[in-house]
Amino acid sequence: MNLAVIGTGYVGLVTGVGFAETGNSVICADVDSSKIDRLKQNKIPIYEPGLEPMVERNQTEGRLSFTTDVGSAVEATDIVFIAVGTPQD
Repeated sequence: MNLAVIGTGYVGLVTGVGFAETGNSVICADVDSSKIDRLKQNKIPIYEPGLEPMVERNQTEGRLSFTTDVGSAVEATDIVFIAVGTPQD
């Protein structure tokens, strides 16, 4: 299945990597270009045991990618998960 996860914070990143780990093709998108650049280099901005090797493995095997182009990520996938902050108001 081709999936997009919008937002690469704790929820979005862990969700996207989990989907890739189970064999899905996942594009994780975020508007923060510096975060996306670091993720492409397997530099994880959060602590979650075992996450870093899963990111590296799934990028290497072509199941996981990162982009700042949210529109393209949405157009290229079958299902979109939105994992962005929700204002309290």
